[in-house]
Amino acid sequence: MKNFSNFNFHMYTEIAFGKGALGGLAGLIRKYGGTKALFVYGSGSIKRSGLHGRIVKALNDGGIAFAELGGVKANPRRSLVEKGIELARAEGTDFYLGVGGGSAIDTAKAIALAMANDGEYWAYYNGTEPQRMAPVGAVNTIAAAGSETSGSTVLLDDIGTGKKSGLMWPEVCRPVFAVMDPELTYTLPAKQTAAGASDIFSHTYMRYFTNYASYLGDAYCVATMRTVRRYAPVAIARPDDYEARAELMLTATFSHNDLTGIGRAGDGKGGEHALERQLSAYYDCPHGEGLAVMMPAYLKYMVRRGTPDQVARVADFGVRVFDAEPEMGEAEAVAADGIERFTSWLRSLGLPVTLAELGIPEGEYGAVAERCVEDGLIPGFMDIGADGVREIFRLARG
Repeated sequence: MKNFSNFNFHMYTEIAFGKGALGGLAGLIRKYGGTKALFVYGSGSIKRSGLHGRIVKALNDGGIAFAELGGVKANPRRSLVEKGIELARAEGTDFYLGVGGGSAIDTAKAIALAMANDGEYWAYYNGTEPQRMAPVGAVNTIAAAGSETSGSTVLLDDIGTGKKSGLMWPEVCRPVFAVMDPELTYTLPAKQTAAGASDIFSHTYMRYFTNYASYLGDAYCVATMRTVRRYAPVAIARPDDYEARAELMLTATFSHNDLTGIGRAGDGKGGEHALERQLSAYYDCPHGEGLAVMMPAYLKYMVRRGTPDQVARVADFGVRVFDAEPEMGEAEAVAADGIERFTSWLRSLGLPVTLAELGIPEGEYGAVAERCVEDGLIPGFMDIGADGVREIFRLARG
């Protein structure tokens, strides 16, 4: 019999989805109390694509004053957040607009936390629960992290520990709106589309491998993962395929807004994010690429060291998501077939699936493994201690 947890679910974020959705940007900012926005974005691509100019025009035409903070990088930096806080104070902004992917939105969230809490934000990435955040809006340009509707945000502490820290406070840290036009993702390079697909997949994967489950929650998870499996190759092959881009954008959002987590609240999700987070902090590799390496390795470890129920769950994942043959033998054999199919799919997208393919030489990941367990066990579907982390990294080396 499955465990079915209590849960709270609040779909807080208003979604403006579809072609031309950007036209309502100023009205949405005004609707949620904004009079002067801090426009947070990345580097050159937003200007090369013309989106920067379109955002500026939308704000100007809508009568929304704004200041700009560019330069967000993958694995968003705490140092840029500090710069953004200074700018927000100097400019008197009251609304924070992240334009891009998860890094831009997470940066905007961190600044908004600081502006609502007398400059404090870093304590919230280290266990203190925030009570409020200034309003944040998002304009997506990549289907990936799902930060546009989640209560999650992650920062790389480049002015202190060098580690990545995250928080998940859905009641406080969700954006008030997300503008989602699939056409804004047409110009993404194949590599970013693939890494984004891996990121999307991981957010449902981690909810599937939990100590709590529900039939409906499982059905949502399986449908979401199969949708990513189907449409990621299409988007890579045909970048302007609206259907594929729209499906990926929707899976990114609903993979991480807790819909796929119903009936499985609390601790015990996955474990792969804690492993990957320090990998990308140490080597500055793309988050989605790091996840593509760690997800199969984590599954292999579960098959080696897990209980019969845990091995059966890996086998079930292989059958339901990647069409592994359920009659091919014992659960371990079915699970191994599913893991191989999963790995082949990731590789077909052009993603690395080993540490070697990620560019990390053998023997150089020991420090990363130690970082993962500095605070003790990694809680997850299987709790992982130091020996387990080292074994997973060995399984990932290729």
